[in-house]
Formats: sequence, structure tokens, C-alpha cells
Amino acid sequence: MGVRFAFGGRGGRARALLTAVGVGLGVAVLLLTTAIPNALAVRDQREQARQDYSFDSPPIPVTDRTLLVASVDTTFREDDVRGRVLQQEGARAPLPPGVAKWPAPGTMVVSPALQKLLASPGGALLRERLPERIVGTIAEPGLIGSHELAFYRGGENLAEQLGGPVRRIDSFGRDDGISEPWDPVLLLLILVIVVVLLMPVAVFVAAAERFGGEGRDRRLAALRLVGSDSAMTRRVAAGEALAGSVLGLVLGMAFFLVGRQLAGSAEVFDVSAFPSYLNPSPVLAVLVAVLVPTAAVAVTLFSLRGVVIEPLGVVRTAKPRRRRLWWRLLLPLAGLGLLYPMLGQGRDDGDFNQYLVTGGVVLLLVGVTALLPWIVERFVARLGGGPVSWQLAVRRLQLSSGTAARTVNGIAVAVAGAIALQMLFTGVASDYTSATGKDTQRVQMQVSMPAGTPTETAATALAATDGVRKVYAYAEGYVSDKAKDPNLGSAVTVGSCADLVEMAELPSCREGDVFAVADAEYDSDTAALGKQGRTVYFDPTYGEDRGTELAWTLPALKRAEATTTMMGYTDKGGLLVTPSALPERARALLTGELYLAIDTSVPDAFERARNTAARIDPLSDPMMWAASQTADRYTSIGTGLYVGSACVLLLIGASLLVSQLEQLRERKKLLSSLIAFGTRRSTLTLSVLWQTAIPIALGLLLANVVGLVLGSVLLRMSDTPVRVDWGSVLTMTGIGAGVVLAVTALSLPPLLRLMRPDGLRTE
Repeated sequence: MGVRFAFGGRGGRARALLTAVGVGLGVAVLLLTTAIPNALAVRDQREQARQDYSFDSPPIPVTDRTLLVASVDTTFREDDVRGRVLQQEGARAPLPPGVAKWPAPGTMVVSPALQKLLASPGGALLRERLPERIVGTIAEPGLIGSHELAFYRGGENLAEQLGGPVRRIDSFGRDDGISEPWDPVLLLLILVIVVVLLMPVAVFVAAAERFGGEGRDRRLAALRLVGSDSAMTRRVAAGEALAGSVLGLVLGMAFFLVGRQLAGSAEVFDVSAFPSYLNPSPVLAVLVAVLVPTAAVAVTLFSLRGVVIEPLGVVRTAKPRRRRLWWRLLLPLAGLGLLYPMLGQGRDDGDFNQYLVTGGVVLLLVGVTALLPWIVERFVARLGGGPVSWQLAVRRLQLSSGTAARTVNGIAVAVAGAIALQMLFTGVASDYTSATGKDTQRVQMQVSMPAGTPTETAATALAATDGVRKVYAYAEGYVSDKAKDPNLGSAVTVGSCADLVEMAELPSCREGDVFAVADAEYDSDTAALGKQGRTVYFDPTYGEDRGTELAWTLPALKRAEATTTMMGYTDKGGLLVTPSALPERARALLTGELYLAIDTSVPDAFERARNTAARIDPLSDPMMWAASQTADRYTSIGTGLYVGSACVLLLIGASLLVSQLEQLRERKKLLSSLIAFGTRRSTLTLSVLWQTAIPIALGLLLANVVGLVLGSVLLRMSDTPVRVDWGSVLTMTGIGAGVVLAVTALSLPPLLRLMRPDGLRTE
């Protein structure tokens, strides 16, 4: 009978479809969530499988299975491009994953996304940097995402740079086997992210199960009045709830499969995936399939208290009994009680208890859903007169405040969780972010050149590049006290007088001078090594006998004082040498370091500088300078947070729209009656807006309070001073309000269609 009620008649089918769509959206997100761990694991496996770094000692000898590889990663505008140069040394050298054939010199194989970018008008500047002919594409096993930009190009004579940017390997997928332990605070952050992102989904699924709740309650109350006992009424309600939830499961699977395919063409915060990555864990998928119908029945049975105990009051649509507060306060208080033992624990006292953290956060957020109906009921009960639209909205809320609160619960939970997460995420940011000390006002880019590249030539070419204001050019190397197995060593920096004054305080400088900076912070050998007449050696060997060491007898040295350089540190010690004082043969042993001041007003100035560097030497390494650097794991967690938040926001918007449409459908006859009596459409439209605005305002206010409390507790748990970033709080609140306003705007067209007197027709 419950199943027949669910699908009986035109109204029943519409109600069942809306319920199924709401549940299906939640199920799709839950399935996507269960698939994310597998997607991340596959991405890690793919990244590991193409690893091309060797940690072997001694170095790998040349065999028929070895190849030479050099990293030539680059950046195009805001996108990272992974690049490798390959040279086969043996007939059995392994191919990189996803590559079917060796690229010859002058050719390259690229990822599909890079091929598309290079062929587009917007990729013209990048095409200058990658002029090789494309002879193939990298298959899925060689990529970590559908939007990854990557290439392999053929190389030659790479052995000349072996030990510098070039390395020899005999297989892909090697690593050092060392895994850095996770910081307890980062683990806490991950755990809270998972709970906070999933809670709104669960709330929306529960709310979707209550679509059409008022009409269903009247039907069940009528059954109760004509003789159905309590158990029978509950069974009918369970059957009706199961019907909608099972249909929702089917739609959810369909939504998930469609979304899974769309994932191959989507990129969120620079993260993409192939559809094959998004395979839910079978155990978790079964858990979702069991929990959703179970939750549907539980929510329905919980809501039947008025129907079973007082059916006549339900049929008469009498004003419901006032909600009680005491048990609603127990939920957040219990959550705080679970989190209390971990206050002040920080990262020094071991990992946080994941069960207490999960339970505490869940109870606090569930407390929002319990408190909000009580707050809405008490608030609207005190509202009085005003314009007609206001009175219509207030009276509707007074009669069915529970329905309005259910609609807002999801957004309130999402905002409360977002505020708490943002407080924790930004509160601990200083622990994972450090200042580089680099003077980004003077220099914005650094270009490293391989050994042997003339620094003066590179500096001239870069200085002539459009958008480059100034170039500081240095050649750097290393000298030691012995040709083999040295004990003392010192850095050597070669540059013009105009450039050397940026590295130390020089008494005076002219071409031919050599300076010793012996008081640098981390330099202990220059004082002993840097003496006139001392013989030092370039390119010393360790346990080898290459015979390539170059001796240099130091000329008269001037003393210079260490100072804070543009690189931001005071340990730039060693020998500072003007070009004419350096032995000619030593030039081939020095690498180039060029520091560029960029005119950011010139369009694509950074890209032009990168293109010039690539023309000078394909193995050059341009790097952007930043005032601060952030730990990789913290950055990765932040990316996951933003991606998850975007998905949840989409769910919030879609679910709110479905909920709004369901409420409008329920009020079709009421709206038609008011129109038939001459009520203006503008009045009814404003009344609907008021009915949305009042609960949303109360929900966001409660979300701010709970979010600030939870965020403060989490910061205390991580032993971090409690600071409230009011800008972030207002941003999270504004995003929540913006989503609701957008949904309300989208619901206006169907609202206007419902405002017709012919809506009173019935069969």
C-alpha cells in the first residue's frame, strides 16, 4: 500500500520523482566520495610508475637497458607542464609508461591536453618553446589526469651533461623507499574535511526523504482514523519511503555514471582525473546502498510521532505542539564533550583520536539541524503585521516552520563546517608556510643554465627579451683543497663588478679582482682555503679517477663582507671572481644563475623570458620567485578541500532547487486560489522570497555561531592561538547566501507558471 501511495496518481508520481532526484543527487555525491580514495591511489600509482629518479650509489653503468633522462618541466601562464628529454643508450632501454615508441631528436610525444593547447591560438607562445614535431600522444597509463600537460622529446648528446640536469636510469618507477610520517595536525585537518564535506550530503538526503511530507502525513493520519493501528501505519510509511529511496538509488547511480564520464573533461583547481579512476570501493558502495534506504525509513518513522499519536490534529492541519529545546542542546554539548579531552594536544602528543574527532564534529553539526527548527519556530511566532507579502510569508512559516527549516538545514550545516574548516586551515597555515626571504620587488624570476653555457651570452639574450627590465648574471661552481676526496670546499661566484656588489659588501671593484667572503653564515672553509698562492681544484672527484680536475692558483684576494642578498640570505660566502681572473678552462665547469627583473605590465613577459631561456639551452630551468613557500602536503590538502567544497556547493544548489520546486508544487492550489481572488503576482513572488529569506538568515546566523565554536575548539586542539578571520567568515556566509539567492532566482519561472487560476481544476 505504501508503494502504491508513492506512485499513485499524478501528484504521487511527481512527488516520488522529486524525492528520487533529491536522494539521487546525494547518492551520486556519496558514490563520488567513496571513489575519491581510489582515484587518489591510482594517481599516486601512475606518478610512481613513471618516476625517473635513481637513488643508486654508485651510479648506474651503461648497459643495453639504460637511458639518459633530463627534466625540462616548464610553466605556461598558470599551468604546470611536465617535460622530459630522453636518449636511448641500449636496445632494451625501457619506454616511459604510456609511450609506445621512442621519440627521435627533433620530435616529441605529448599528452592529449597539451596537443590541444599547442594547436590552439592561445598556445602560440608555448609552441615557440616546444617546436618539435609531434609524432604521438601519451596514453592514459602515463598521465595522472585527463588535463595534465606533459611531453617526452628525443634528445642527443645528453651524456655531456650527466651529473648535472641529466641522469642515467635503467627502469621507471624507482624511489628511495622512504615515507615521511604524517603530521598529526594535518591528519586532523583531513579528518575534519571528510566529515564536514559529507555532513551536508547526509542532511540533504534526509531532507529529500521528507519531500511531500505534509500531504503524506495527512494520508497516513486518515488511515489511522479509519482503523489502521500504529504498526500498520508505520509499515505503510516505510513502504512509501523505501519506494522513493530505492528509485533515488537508481537515479543516483545514473547521475554518478554520467558525472564519472564528465570527470574526464573537467578540471577543478588544476586537478583532473580519468573516468576509470573513479571506481567506488565495493564495500563503501554497498554501505551507501544500505544506509540510504535505512535512513529514509528512520527519518520517516521519526517524523510520524504526530500522525500516530494525534492523527486528528494532523488532518485538521492544527498548529503543532511547540518544539522542546532540552534534547536539542544535548547534541552540541555532547560533541564538545567528545572533543574536550584533546584540547591543547597539538602535534607533539601523538595522533588525535579519530573516533572522538569524528563523533564530536558530527554531533556539533547535527546540532545545527536540531536547533534550527526550534529557532525558526520561536522567531516566526513573534513576527506580526506588515505588507501583504510579509503577512502571507509569516503565516506560512508559522504553520509549517519545520518544512522551511529542513530546506535550510543543509546550507546551514555546510556554512558552519566551512567556517570551522577555514579557521583551522588558516590558523595552522603559519606552521606550514615559511618566508623565502627573496627580494621579489627586485627580482621575479631565476634562470639556471647547465654547465658550459656562456653566461654573458645568456644574459644578453634575456636582457633583449620584451618584458625583461634587468638581468643579474652569475656563473657558479665549487673549488676544493684537493683534487680527489677533498676536505675543504668553497663556492665560486663569477660576475661583473655591477653584479658582484649585489652579493657582498665590496671595498672596491674593478675587472680582474677576486674577493674572499669568509664571514658568511654557513661557510666555514673559505677562511682556511681562500689565501693567495693556494692551489684549489675545480670539479673534484670522490672515489673516482676521472682526471678532469682543474687546478687554479689563487691570485691576491680582497676581503669582502657578507650581506643580505637578493636571494634573502646572508650565507653567500666563498670566492667572488670577476670574469678575467678566472681560468679559461674553468668556464665550462660553471653553471649559470641569472636573476631577472620582469616588467609585469608587458603581456606574457614571463612566457617570453621562458621562451628565450629555452632557445639559449633546452635544458635551462626558469623558476618563478615567491615571497613564501608552503609545505607540499598542506598545499595538497588545500587543493582537496577546494575541490570537495566545489562539489558540495553544486550539490547544495541542485538540492535546494529541487526542494524549492517541491514546495511550490505542494502549494499549487493555494497559489491558484490567491490568484483567483485577485492577489497580485508581485505580492506572491515577494512572499515566496520572504519565506526563503527568513529561515536562511536564521540558519546562517546559527551556522556562524556553531562554526566559530567548532573552529575555536579545533584550533585549541591543534595548540594554535584562536584567531577569527572575519573576512573568511563573511565570505563563507556570503557564498551560502549567494547559493540560496541563485536557487531562488531559478525557481521564479516555475513559480510564475503556477500562478494561474486554472490550477484549481481537479479530478
